[in-house]
Amino acid sequence: MTIESLVSPAWLAERLNNPNIRVADLRWHLLEQGRGRAEYLEAHIPGAVYLDIDTDLAAPPFHGPGRHPIPSSEAFAAVASRAGIGPTTHVVAYDSVGGAYAARLWWLLRYFGHERVSLLDGGWPAWITAGLPVESGEVWPPPAVFTPRPNRSIVVDADAVETLRQDPRVLILDVRAAERYQGIVEPLDPRAGHIPGAISAPYADNVDTDGRMLSAEALQARYAALGADRAETIVCYCGSGVTAAHTIFALERAGWKNTLLYEGSWSDWSRDRSRPVATGPEPAGGDRGT
Repeated sequence: MTIESLVSPAWLAERLNNPNIRVADLRWHLLEQGRGRAEYLEAHIPGAVYLDIDTDLAAPPFHGPGRHPIPSSEAFAAVASRAGIGPTTHVVAYDSVGGAYAARLWWLLRYFGHERVSLLDGGWPAWITAGLPVESGEVWPPPAVFTPRPNRSIVVDADAVETLRQDPRVLILDVRAAERYQGIVEPLDPRAGHIPGAISAPYADNVDTDGRMLSAEALQARYAALGADRAETIVCYCGSGVTAAHTIFALERAGWKNTLLYEGSWSDWSRDRSRPVATGPEPAGGDRGT
């Protein structure tokens, strides 16, 4: 059975009692630790488990590249098992910001070899707007056996990015907000700016004003204009490897599967004073190779 990468609230509502469906709530707030979990406990989609970006879907900060390193196989398998995700489970992930954080689970599951995963289009706001049922409190599903099969070929580190950014066949996308890319503000990391040669492509532009993913055709037009149709390889990075997954999702929806995640992203690059940093807006093509 083909697994659609994006499913509607109506689709999910019809399948809430399906034992092979596991709903995962990924609500999270970058600067307000614990708020996402509190929102989940107050109300969530029936049967949804809560997974925390910081503690469930990442190794401890800088126990690997950046603020949200990829968790170890053992750690992720334990989380997935506790969440009731087995080999035949179809996971549907949602958040309250258009899938920006839910896509971290989508990407991690695929990285660890589990392809049966979708995002809920529009997430929690779309579910509420549709007047669909909710419940409160914690959900503890029966544990499952999850066997991780990590695929390191879809991840790059800073040294690889240093080489790739000088290759004209490679497109590097910085998916943070434009003001962080330009170096106007930097709320979290040691230096402001971006990787030289990277193109600004804020992940927030992957969705419409209602937080629903743009059509494949609209995404295709967006990323073709940024050079994706001319690139052999597309590297995506953000602040710490979380929202970059949203852009990888959008690129795949538009037909591009030649994507790599820079695991540590800006939180890794900016800590190393030997790495070059650029500021300000850049035209297409940027200052590649400087």
